[in-house]
Amino acid sequence: MKNKFNAKKCEYKGIKFDSLKERDYYIQLELQKKATDHKDRVVDIELQPVFDVIVNNKKICKYKADFVVIYADLRIEYIDVKGLKKGSAYQLFKLKKKLVEALYNIEIIEK
Repeated sequence: MKNKFNAKKCEYKGIKFDSLKERDYYIQLELQKKATDHKDRVVDIELQPVFDVIVNNKKICKYKADFVVIYADLRIEYIDVKGLKKGSAYQLFKLKKKLVEALYNIEIIEK
């Protein structure tokens, strides 16, 4: 099955991913759980965390990232894996990303 960006949905270890690129990034993160370098070792992966965008007590929308990754050095990364970086859907993503970054004081890394 393909989504609106022509990405092929897939499954790995019972987990459904929106694209092969997202699945491959997850596999990379799993491999990093075995890293010996403290700063590269992944200790936890949260899949598709949801952030509510609320302004002046009014819910505007939701934003769903692909991953929250916690490293052994306690660093936290918020990751969104993107393939196609053009069109109105990508522009909407960028707007939601900026809103979430401002409201939650985080940085969302685009891969």
